[in-house]
Amino acid sequence: MINKLNAAAKSMRLNILRLVARAGAEGKGAHIAPSLSMVEILAVLFIKVIRLQDVFVLSKGHGGLAYYTALREAGIITGEQLDSFEIDGSDFPGQPSKRIENGIVFSSGSLGLGLSYACGLALAAKKQCNSKKIYVLLGDGELNEGSNWEAVMLAKQQKLGNIVAIVDYNGMQSDGASKEILDLDLESIFKAFGWQTRICDGHSIDELTAAFELSEGEVPNVILAKTIKGKGVSFMEKNNIWHHNRLNDEQYQNALREVDCVGI
Repeated sequence: MINKLNAAAKSMRLNILRLVARAGAEGKGAHIAPSLSMVEILAVLFIKVIRLQDVFVLSKGHGGLAYYTALREAGIITGEQLDSFEIDGSDFPGQPSKRIENGIVFSSGSLGLGLSYACGLALAAKKQCNSKKIYVLLGDGELNEGSNWEAVMLAKQQKLGNIVAIVDYNGMQSDGASKEILDLDLESIFKAFGWQTRICDGHSIDELTAAFELSEGEVPNVILAKTIKGKGVSFMEKNNIWHHNRLNDEQYQNALREVDCVGI
């Protein structure tokens, strides 16, 4: 399984690069670095963790390209559908648009809304005595939005042990380093609000797999996955000009070589 997950992560990165290169050639560009930081998280979620009855919500909508590649790896969408990314009229724009048949339950883009939506789904499932879990992926910069903390309080009050929040904790956001914009000690804050809180290396398949082995109960869960923005491409890592950008052919070939040489 570890080899399978690593292979999926590598395939996702290669597809992200390919689709961003094409989008750049068409003058659009894409959110590349925010997508690259999420790859292992989504590979583990979609290939190992999420069951048929479970629900996934992407709150960090600018990571939509990584989401689409994960849906492809899981066999939920086809390669042809994935290749329609950012083409006019496609079901797969730069930020996800709700379409249940494609495995997308939430239209994201405006940040700070996904956790509240996920809490509503979790509360409904609890009232219906449904065993489904609700997984929601957020960015750490997104947690600057106050609506998130209202949802965090609600989840604890309503004993939503069926919700699992994952934070793509890459320490950066569109305007720069998160700690320079609003420095939050996320571990301490989530614990203070009564959430079961775990920290892991968000690029380690082993650590992510262990982090998702959650105990049953009535306490909401959060996994703080420490990641690197632009992971896998040296000239993009921790370089915020790649938050949204285009790849020229030379950059694309260099990035491909770096990702392709990573062992499985």
